[in-house]
Amino acid sequence: MLAIRRGSDLFRPFEEIQREMDRLFNDAFKGLSDQSRETTMFSPEVDIYEKDNSVFIEMDIPGIKKDELEIKVEDDVLSIKGEKKLEREQKERDYHRYERYSGAFQRIFRLPDYVKSDEVKAKYEDGVLKLELPKKEEVKKEAIQVKID
Repeated sequence: MLAIRRGSDLFRPFEEIQREMDRLFNDAFKGLSDQSRETTMFSPEVDIYEKDNSVFIEMDIPGIKKDELEIKVEDDVLSIKGEKKLEREQKERDYHRYERYSGAFQRIFRLPDYVKSDEVKAKYEDGVLKLELPKKEEVKKEAIQVKID
């Protein structure tokens, strides 16, 4: 992953490009037809961060049941799929405005080589999916301070 330090912040151009492309794609097709939002594709945003021994991914996906999620790791690629179904009673309402997403989504992430892809843990609570990707032992080693004579 390319990261450039800009002052005290890290600038990750490819992440920003991907986020902007997702937003543009979703905005471009929003409201083009009178079809139900049932068929809408959406892309939940994620937070990715590292702590000492793991990489963490957090995704807000409220309204989706745990059994509607599919999380797979294959060839060091993490895939998260799900679908927020439109409830029957919502279809029959005469809405003045309906902005909440429904439909399918998929997010795909190439895992760095320092992650134990066979030990990914997932937790889903209060509409937030939290993934923990443990780091391999060789990455966890702390730096050794070298004394100067």
